[in-house]
Amino acid sequence: MTSSIFLAGASRGVGREIAKCLTAQGHHVTALLRSEASRAELEAMGVSVIIGDAMAPDDLKRALGQSEKPIDVVISTIGGLPQDGIKPDYPGNKNLIDAAVSAGVKKFILVTSIGTGNSVSALSPQTLAVLQPVLIEKDKAEQHLINSGLTYTIVRPGGLKSEPATGNGVLTEDIRIIGSIHRADVADLVCRTINTRADNKILSAVDKNMLFGQFEFETFDLS
Repeated sequence: MTSSIFLAGASRGVGREIAKCLTAQGHHVTALLRSEASRAELEAMGVSVIIGDAMAPDDLKRALGQSEKPIDVVISTIGGLPQDGIKPDYPGNKNLIDAAVSAGVKKFILVTSIGTGNSVSALSPQTLAVLQPVLIEKDKAEQHLINSGLTYTIVRPGGLKSEPATGNGVLTEDIRIIGSIHRADVADLVCRTINTRADNKILSAVDKNMLFGQFEFETFDLS
């Protein structure tokens, strides 16, 4: 079943890979971009582009109302880097979640990272020291989504790599898991959570062949 999907964060990284995956599956995708830089590449994939800033609530209300079709699902990969001054992880996602509620969206999929919320214990002290400022903001975004009343799925990837997909990406509810995963595999997993029983779940995403440490864990069945 195809859906009308609003995607924030499509200009690069996991968001760009999600755009590729969604259009390949035949979904109608509208992407929010802050600038014109990535418009041509996304439109060549069949993505509709709306220019706006997630840090500006009015931009998001306009964007969600401007889509050619009523939005079924919002997917957000909005996030910043540890060195960023103003991090969009919480305010940008909060604005988007609030706009989704106002627009009557059915489902919201938020991509954060392992180490957020109750998965913080999966990180080494050294990694936590670097990432903690961003993880605090991501946790606030997750909590705002959980409390919003929207049907949600939260996907927390491990360390991200840019190589082609391996097909070995898995999801798990096990908060101890830590490892790496290719961005294209994260995108595949995110796309598969749209029409599955992943509603109202928080799931870590790793490549089963790139775990840090070996222990048994149960994978989440997306079928």
